[in-house]
Amino acid sequence: MSDEQVEFLPFHAINEFMVAEYQYEVLRKVWSSLGELPADLRSDLVNTFKREAKIPGFRNANLAPAPLKARSSVTIFERDPEFTAAVLDAWARLHPDLMKQVADFLTSREWEVLPADANRRALPGFQTHWPAEDNFETLDEAFRKANPKTEVSEDDLNLMIVWVSGRLPYKLPEGEETEAGEQE
Repeated sequence: MSDEQVEFLPFHAINEFMVAEYQYEVLRKVWSSLGELPADLRSDLVNTFKREAKIPGFRNANLAPAPLKARSSVTIFERDPEFTAAVLDAWARLHPDLMKQVADFLTSREWEVLPADANRRALPGFQTHWPAEDNFETLDEAFRKANPKTEVSEDDLNLMIVWVSGRLPYKLPEGEETEAGEQE
């Protein structure tokens, strides 16, 4: 067993890597597809939202349409690691084929990943170390070569890579750091 310590960033640290438009798109997809999610996950999302969100014109924020709920969820997503993890878990479950493909792809590249159906929300957050030879550009290109019939946006692919791997490209090898890492 190694003496190496594993560092984690809380799940909401992903916001440093997501543009606002894509963040909203993920939230809208989750709120629009709430009925397709397992009851426990749906309950976690709804309960947190009910407790945290206020939407003018709605006594119960959960009765608002999905686009309004998505907009009101942004601040919760940015500051609540458990809510962020629940949203990412929900989003990934709404894309099961992509999740399986990404898990298989990362495993083929010798990344250590949990099985596709593992409960990633039980983790304390994202690991901070990223493999030296891989960046989003090389991963995207290799994934598309390995899965030429899979049509997926770059943002969706990158988010799934982060969620399945449980890693953010925060601490890069050889002392390189991302812009988010430099802000700390």
